[in-house]
Amino acid sequence: MSQEPSSNNNKYVPGLEGVIGAQTAISHVDGANGRLVYQGYVIADLAEEMSFEEVAFLLWEGHLPNRSELEGLSLELAGHRELTQAATFALDALPSDTDPMDVLRSVVSVQGVEHRLAKPTPALAIHATGSFPTILAKFYRRQLGLEPIEPRRELGHAANYLYMMNGKESSPEIVRALNTYLVLLADHGMNASTFTARVIASTESDLTSSLVGAIGALKGPAHGGAPSAVLEQLEEIGAAKDAETHMRDMRKRKEKFMGFGHRVYRVYDPRAKILKAMCERMNPKFYALASKVEEIALTILHEEHPERPQSTNVEFYSAGVLQAIGLPKEFFTPTFATARVAGWSAHVLEQAGHNRIIRPQSEYIGPEPRKPVPLAERA
Repeated sequence: MSQEPSSNNNKYVPGLEGVIGAQTAISHVDGANGRLVYQGYVIADLAEEMSFEEVAFLLWEGHLPNRSELEGLSLELAGHRELTQAATFALDALPSDTDPMDVLRSVVSVQGVEHRLAKPTPALAIHATGSFPTILAKFYRRQLGLEPIEPRRELGHAANYLYMMNGKESSPEIVRALNTYLVLLADHGMNASTFTARVIASTESDLTSSLVGAIGALKGPAHGGAPSAVLEQLEEIGAAKDAETHMRDMRKRKEKFMGFGHRVYRVYDPRAKILKAMCERMNPKFYALASKVEEIALTILHEEHPERPQSTNVEFYSAGVLQAIGLPKEFFTPTFATARVAGWSAHVLEQAGHNRIIRPQSEYIGPEPRKPVPLAERA
Protein backbone atom coordinates (compact mmCIF):
# COMPACT_ATOMS: atom_id res chain seq x y z
CA MET A 1 0.00 0.00 0.00
CA SER A 2 1.41 3.38 -0.97
CA GLN A 3 1.71 6.05 1.69
CA GLU A 4 1.89 9.81 1.56
CA PRO A 5 5.44 11.09 2.03
CA SER A 6 6.27 12.03 5.60
CA SER A 7 6.61 15.73 6.35
CA ASN A 8 10.10 14.86 7.58
CA ASN A 9 11.22 13.48 4.21
CA ASN A 10 13.06 16.65 3.18
CA LYS A 11 13.97 17.88 6.62
CA TYR A 12 17.02 16.96 8.64
CA VAL A 13 16.03 15.29 11.93
CA PRO A 14 18.93 14.73 14.38
CA GLY A 15 19.18 11.05 15.25
CA LEU A 16 16.35 10.33 12.77
CA GLU A 17 13.95 10.76 15.70
CA GLY A 18 10.41 10.05 14.59
CA VAL A 19 11.48 9.09 11.07
CA ILE A 20 10.02 5.75 9.95
CA GLY A 21 12.84 3.62 8.55
CA ALA A 22 11.03 0.31 8.06
CA GLN A 23 7.75 -1.51 8.34
CA THR A 24 7.95 -4.53 10.63
CA ALA A 25 5.72 -7.20 12.13
CA ILE A 26 8.39 -8.30 14.60
CA SER A 27 7.94 -5.93 17.53
CA HIS A 28 6.21 -2.70 18.45
CA VAL A 29 7.45 -0.22 21.04
CA ASP A 30 4.37 1.69 22.17
CA GLY A 31 6.09 4.53 23.96
CA ALA A 32 2.98 6.49 24.84
CA ASN A 33 1.33 3.58 26.64
CA GLY A 34 4.45 1.81 27.93
CA ARG A 35 3.92 -1.41 25.99
CA LEU A 36 6.32 -3.70 24.16
CA VAL A 37 4.69 -6.16 21.76
CA TYR A 38 6.34 -9.15 20.06
CA GLN A 39 4.39 -10.36 17.00
CA GLY A 40 1.11 -9.35 18.65
CA TYR A 41 1.94 -10.55 22.19
CA VAL A 42 2.44 -8.05 25.03
CA ILE A 43 5.79 -8.61 26.75
CA ALA A 44 4.22 -8.97 30.21
CA ASP A 45 2.40 -12.08 28.94
CA LEU A 46 5.62 -13.63 27.64
CA ALA A 47 8.38 -12.62 30.03
CA GLU A 48 7.97 -15.05 32.90
CA GLU A 49 5.90 -17.72 31.17
CA MET A 50 7.78 -18.46 27.95
CA SER A 51 11.21 -19.90 27.33
CA PHE A 52 13.73 -17.95 25.29
CA GLU A 53 13.46 -20.70 22.69
CA GLU A 54 9.70 -20.10 22.33
CA VAL A 55 10.19 -16.36 21.96
CA ALA A 56 13.02 -16.75 19.45
CA PHE A 57 10.74 -19.02 17.38
CA LEU A 58 7.99 -16.39 17.64
CA LEU A 59 10.30 -13.66 16.35
CA TRP A 60 11.60 -15.79 13.49
CA GLU A 61 8.39 -17.53 12.42
CA GLY A 62 5.61 -15.14 13.51
CA HIS A 63 3.76 -17.54 15.80
CA LEU A 64 4.37 -19.40 19.05
CA PRO A 65 5.60 -22.95 18.47
CA ASN A 66 3.60 -26.05 19.22
CA ARG A 67 5.30 -28.78 21.23
CA SER A 68 6.79 -30.50 18.20
CA GLU A 69 8.12 -27.22 16.76
CA LEU A 70 9.62 -26.22 20.11
CA GLU A 71 11.34 -29.56 20.54
CA GLY A 72 12.74 -29.28 17.03
CA LEU A 73 14.05 -25.77 17.60
CA SER A 74 15.56 -26.68 20.97
CA LEU A 75 17.42 -29.60 19.43
CA GLU A 76 18.63 -27.47 16.53
CA LEU A 77 19.81 -24.65 18.82
CA ALA A 78 21.62 -27.13 21.05
CA GLY A 79 23.22 -28.71 17.98
CA HIS A 80 24.79 -25.38 16.98
CA ARG A 81 26.47 -24.51 20.26
CA GLU A 82 29.87 -25.80 19.21
CA LEU A 83 32.40 -23.41 17.71
CA THR A 84 34.09 -24.10 14.41
CA GLN A 85 37.79 -24.89 14.50
CA ALA A 86 38.60 -21.48 13.02
CA ALA A 87 36.44 -19.71 15.61
CA THR A 88 38.15 -21.64 18.42
CA PHE A 89 41.57 -20.62 17.09
CA ALA A 90 40.42 -16.98 16.89
CA LEU A 91 39.09 -17.07 20.44
CA ASP A 92 42.30 -18.58 21.78
CA ALA A 93 44.39 -15.95 19.97
CA LEU A 94 42.73 -12.99 21.69
CA PRO A 95 44.44 -11.53 24.78
CA SER A 96 42.68 -12.44 28.02
CA ASP A 97 42.07 -8.76 28.83
CA THR A 98 40.09 -8.17 25.61
CA ASP A 99 36.71 -6.51 26.07
CA PRO A 100 34.14 -9.36 25.88
CA MET A 101 32.16 -7.35 23.32
CA ASP A 102 35.24 -7.26 21.10
CA VAL A 103 35.60 -11.00 21.61
CA LEU A 104 31.99 -11.55 20.59
CA ARG A 105 32.29 -9.30 17.53
CA SER A 106 35.50 -10.99 16.37
CA VAL A 107 34.58 -14.61 16.97
CA VAL A 108 31.05 -14.29 15.58
CA SER A 109 32.69 -13.04 12.39
CA VAL A 110 34.94 -16.07 12.16
CA GLN A 111 32.20 -18.49 13.25
CA GLY A 112 30.08 -17.29 10.34
CA VAL A 113 32.74 -17.44 7.63
CA GLU A 114 31.36 -20.71 6.27
CA HIS A 115 28.03 -18.93 5.64
CA ARG A 116 29.42 -15.85 3.89
CA LEU A 117 27.12 -14.36 1.28
CA ALA A 118 24.57 -17.10 1.92
CA LYS A 119 20.98 -15.84 1.78
CA PRO A 120 19.73 -15.30 5.35
CA THR A 121 17.54 -18.18 6.54
CA PRO A 122 16.06 -19.24 9.91
CA ALA A 123 18.61 -22.07 9.99
CA LEU A 124 21.47 -19.55 9.87
CA ALA A 125 19.77 -17.48 12.57
CA ILE A 126 19.63 -20.57 14.78
CA HIS A 127 23.29 -21.33 14.05
CA ALA A 128 24.35 -17.86 15.16
CA THR A 129 22.08 -17.72 18.21
CA GLY A 130 23.33 -21.07 19.48
CA SER A 131 26.96 -19.98 19.35
CA PHE A 132 26.83 -16.69 21.29
CA PRO A 133 26.76 -18.22 24.81
CA THR A 134 29.58 -20.63 23.93
CA ILE A 135 31.84 -17.79 22.75
CA LEU A 136 31.29 -15.81 25.94
CA ALA A 137 31.54 -18.74 28.36
CA LYS A 138 34.74 -20.10 26.84
CA PHE A 139 36.39 -16.70 26.95
CA TYR A 140 35.24 -16.08 30.53
CA ARG A 141 36.73 -19.34 31.74
CA ARG A 142 39.97 -18.63 29.93
CA GLN A 143 40.13 -15.28 31.73
CA LEU A 144 39.88 -17.19 35.00
CA GLY A 145 42.54 -19.70 33.95
CA LEU A 146 39.98 -22.53 33.91
CA GLU A 147 39.32 -25.24 31.36
CA PRO A 148 36.37 -24.56 29.03
CA ILE A 149 33.13 -26.39 29.69
CA GLU A 150 31.53 -28.06 26.71
CA PRO A 151 27.83 -27.35 26.10
CA ARG A 152 25.19 -29.86 27.14
CA ARG A 153 22.46 -30.51 24.62
CA GLU A 154 19.86 -31.53 27.20
CA LEU A 155 19.98 -28.12 28.90
CA GLY A 156 17.91 -25.17 27.76
CA HIS A 157 19.48 -22.06 26.30
CA ALA A 158 19.68 -20.08 29.57
CA ALA A 159 20.64 -23.07 31.71
CA ASN A 160 23.40 -24.11 29.33
CA TYR A 161 24.90 -20.61 29.22
CA LEU A 162 25.19 -20.54 33.02
CA TYR A 163 26.51 -24.12 33.09
CA MET A 164 29.29 -23.28 30.63
CA MET A 165 30.16 -20.12 32.57
CA ASN A 166 30.25 -21.71 36.03
CA GLY A 167 31.00 -25.39 35.46
CA LYS A 168 27.88 -26.44 37.36
CA GLU A 169 24.14 -26.25 36.95
CA SER A 170 22.46 -23.18 38.40
CA SER A 171 19.37 -23.26 40.56
CA PRO A 172 15.96 -23.20 38.83
CA GLU A 173 15.37 -19.67 40.20
CA ILE A 174 18.59 -18.34 38.64
CA VAL A 175 17.89 -20.08 35.33
CA ARG A 176 14.36 -18.64 35.26
CA ALA A 177 15.73 -15.17 35.97
CA LEU A 178 18.21 -15.34 33.10
CA ASN A 179 15.56 -16.79 30.80
CA THR A 180 13.22 -13.89 31.65
CA TYR A 181 16.01 -11.40 31.01
CA LEU A 182 16.71 -12.98 27.61
CA VAL A 183 13.03 -12.83 26.68
CA LEU A 184 12.73 -9.17 27.74
CA LEU A 185 15.77 -8.12 25.69
CA ALA A 186 15.17 -10.30 22.62
CA ASP A 187 13.88 -7.42 20.50
CA HIS A 188 12.92 -3.77 20.80
CA GLY A 189 11.82 -2.17 17.56
CA MET A 190 14.11 -0.02 15.45
CA ASN A 191 16.89 0.61 17.96
CA ALA A 192 20.41 1.55 16.84
CA SER A 193 21.81 -1.97 16.59
CA THR A 194 18.74 -3.36 14.82
CA PHE A 195 18.80 -0.48 12.36
CA THR A 196 22.47 -1.21 11.74
CA ALA A 197 21.69 -4.87 11.05
CA ARG A 198 18.91 -3.94 8.64
CA VAL A 199 21.05 -1.41 6.77
CA ILE A 200 23.73 -4.06 6.23
CA ALA A 201 21.14 -6.66 5.23
CA SER A 202 19.63 -4.20 2.74
CA THR A 203 22.86 -4.31 0.72
CA GLU A 204 22.24 -8.09 0.27
CA SER A 205 25.19 -8.84 2.52
CA ASP A 206 25.18 -11.98 4.68
CA LEU A 207 23.60 -12.55 8.10
CA THR A 208 26.96 -12.72 9.88
CA SER A 209 27.98 -9.29 8.58
CA SER A 210 24.68 -7.88 9.80
CA LEU A 211 25.19 -9.39 13.26
CA VAL A 212 28.77 -8.16 13.51
CA GLY A 213 27.61 -4.64 12.68
CA ALA A 214 24.83 -4.88 15.27
CA ILE A 215 27.29 -6.01 17.94
CA GLY A 216 29.45 -2.99 17.16
CA ALA A 217 26.46 -0.68 17.60
CA LEU A 218 25.36 -2.36 20.83
CA LYS A 219 28.81 -1.93 22.34
CA GLY A 220 28.34 1.84 22.59
CA PRO A 221 27.47 3.12 26.08
CA ALA A 222 24.54 5.11 24.69
CA HIS A 223 22.91 1.84 23.62
CA GLY A 224 23.85 -1.45 25.29
CA GLY A 225 26.66 -0.47 27.61
CA ALA A 226 24.48 1.12 30.29
CA PRO A 227 23.83 -1.77 32.76
CA SER A 228 27.49 -2.03 33.79
CA ALA A 229 27.64 1.78 34.02
CA VAL A 230 24.59 1.69 36.33
CA LEU A 231 26.42 -0.70 38.63
CA GLU A 232 29.53 1.48 38.64
CA GLN A 233 27.46 4.59 39.42
CA LEU A 234 25.70 2.89 42.31
CA GLU A 235 29.03 1.67 43.66
CA GLU A 236 30.27 5.25 43.51
CA ILE A 237 27.21 6.56 45.40
CA GLY A 238 27.75 3.87 48.01
CA ALA A 239 24.85 4.29 50.46
CA ALA A 240 21.22 5.42 50.29
CA LYS A 241 21.80 8.14 52.91
CA ASP A 242 24.45 9.75 50.68
CA ALA A 243 22.52 9.44 47.45
CA GLU A 244 20.85 12.84 47.18
CA THR A 245 23.96 14.87 47.99
CA HIS A 246 26.05 12.81 45.61
CA MET A 247 23.51 12.97 42.81
CA ARG A 248 22.95 16.71 43.04
CA ASP A 249 26.71 17.16 42.89
CA MET A 250 26.73 14.98 39.78
CA ARG A 251 24.26 17.28 38.07
CA LYS A 252 26.34 20.30 38.95
CA ARG A 253 29.19 18.57 37.12
CA LYS A 254 26.82 17.85 34.18
CA GLU A 255 27.10 14.10 34.73
CA LYS A 256 24.40 11.81 33.41
CA PHE A 257 22.25 9.53 35.56
CA MET A 258 22.66 6.07 34.06
CA GLY A 259 19.52 4.02 33.50
CA PHE A 260 17.04 6.86 33.04
CA GLY A 261 15.28 8.26 30.01
CA HIS A 262 14.47 6.66 26.68
CA ARG A 263 14.05 7.95 23.14
CA VAL A 264 10.65 6.27 22.72
CA TYR A 265 9.07 5.57 26.11
CA ARG A 266 7.23 8.48 27.72
CA VAL A 267 6.11 6.34 30.65
CA TYR A 268 7.79 3.58 32.66
CA ASP A 269 9.58 1.03 30.48
CA PRO A 270 7.48 -2.17 30.77
CA ARG A 271 10.64 -4.29 30.86
CA ALA A 272 11.97 -2.21 33.76
CA LYS A 273 8.80 -2.95 35.78
CA ILE A 274 9.37 -6.68 35.48
CA LEU A 275 13.11 -6.42 36.21
CA LYS A 276 12.45 -4.16 39.20
CA ALA A 277 10.23 -6.80 40.82
CA MET A 278 12.82 -9.49 40.07
CA CYS A 279 15.59 -7.33 41.50
CA GLU A 280 13.68 -6.69 44.73
CA ARG A 281 13.21 -10.43 45.17
CA MET A 282 16.67 -11.61 44.12
CA ASN A 283 19.03 -8.78 45.09
CA PRO A 284 17.60 -6.88 48.09
CA LYS A 285 20.87 -5.12 48.95
CA PHE A 286 21.17 -3.73 45.43
CA TYR A 287 17.46 -2.89 45.41
CA ALA A 288 17.64 -0.90 48.67
CA LEU A 289 20.16 1.51 47.16
CA ALA A 290 18.82 1.41 43.59
CA SER A 291 15.23 2.21 44.53
CA LYS A 292 16.39 5.23 46.56
CA VAL A 293 18.59 6.41 43.70
CA GLU A 294 15.68 5.95 41.31
CA GLU A 295 13.40 8.08 43.49
CA ILE A 296 15.97 10.89 43.73
CA ALA A 297 16.96 10.73 40.07
CA LEU A 298 13.38 11.05 38.86
CA THR A 299 12.79 13.97 41.26
CA ILE A 300 15.87 15.84 40.06
CA LEU A 301 15.15 15.15 36.39
CA HIS A 302 11.59 16.45 36.81
CA GLU A 303 12.86 19.57 38.57
CA GLU A 304 15.22 20.26 35.70
CA HIS A 305 12.75 19.55 32.90
CA PRO A 306 9.14 19.31 34.12
CA GLU A 307 7.98 19.41 30.49
CA ARG A 308 10.02 16.35 29.52
CA PRO A 309 8.80 12.88 30.58
CA GLN A 310 11.61 10.93 32.25
CA SER A 311 11.39 7.39 33.55
CA THR A 312 13.52 4.44 34.49
CA ASN A 313 14.66 2.34 31.55
CA VAL A 314 15.52 -1.33 31.18
CA GLU A 315 19.21 -0.92 31.95
CA PHE A 316 18.73 0.30 35.53
CA TYR A 317 17.36 -2.83 37.18
CA SER A 318 19.02 -5.11 34.61
CA ALA A 319 22.23 -4.46 36.51
CA GLY A 320 20.80 -5.80 39.77
CA VAL A 321 19.27 -8.86 38.14
CA LEU A 322 22.41 -9.77 36.20
CA GLN A 323 24.49 -9.27 39.35
CA ALA A 324 22.17 -11.61 41.27
CA ILE A 325 22.45 -14.18 38.50
CA GLY A 326 26.20 -14.09 39.09
CA LEU A 327 27.46 -12.57 35.86
CA PRO A 328 30.46 -10.21 36.06
CA LYS A 329 29.64 -6.69 34.92
CA GLU A 330 31.95 -6.96 31.90
CA PHE A 331 29.54 -9.62 30.58
CA PHE A 332 26.33 -7.61 31.04
CA THR A 333 26.32 -6.13 27.54
CA PRO A 334 27.47 -9.36 25.82
CA THR A 335 24.60 -11.15 27.59
CA PHE A 336 22.28 -8.46 26.21
CA ALA A 337 23.64 -9.43 22.77
CA THR A 338 22.95 -13.10 23.53
CA ALA A 339 19.28 -12.14 23.85
CA ARG A 340 19.10 -9.57 21.06
CA VAL A 341 20.65 -11.84 18.42
CA ALA A 342 17.20 -13.41 18.07
CA GLY A 343 15.68 -10.03 17.22
CA TRP A 344 18.57 -8.91 15.03
CA SER A 345 18.37 -12.07 12.94
CA ALA A 346 14.57 -11.82 12.71
CA HIS A 347 14.90 -8.28 11.34
CA VAL A 348 17.55 -9.42 8.86
CA LEU A 349 15.20 -12.16 7.64
CA GLU A 350 12.36 -9.65 7.32
CA GLN A 351 14.55 -7.15 5.48
CA ALA A 352 15.80 -9.80 3.07
CA GLY A 353 12.24 -10.91 2.37
CA HIS A 354 11.10 -7.45 1.21
CA ASN A 355 14.34 -5.75 0.42
CA ARG A 356 15.14 -2.28 -0.81
CA ILE A 357 18.57 -0.86 -0.07
CA ILE A 358 18.45 1.63 2.79
CA ARG A 359 20.00 4.78 1.44
CA PRO A 360 18.85 8.02 3.08
CA GLN A 361 20.06 11.39 1.90
CA SER A 362 22.24 13.87 3.75
CA GLU A 363 21.99 17.64 3.90
CA TYR A 364 25.20 19.34 2.79
CA ILE A 365 26.28 22.21 5.07
CA GLY A 366 29.84 22.67 3.78
CA PRO A 367 31.29 25.62 1.81
CA GLU A 368 30.15 26.58 -1.67
CA PRO A 369 32.20 25.23 -4.61
CA ARG A 370 35.60 26.97 -4.87
CA LYS A 371 38.86 26.68 -6.76
CA PRO A 372 41.79 24.88 -5.09
CA VAL A 373 44.75 27.12 -4.20
CA PRO A 374 48.10 25.82 -5.53
CA LEU A 375 50.28 24.28 -2.84
CA ALA A 376 52.96 27.03 -3.10
CA GLU A 377 50.36 29.73 -2.41
CA ARG A 378 48.69 28.16 0.65
CA ALA A 379 49.39 29.84 4.01
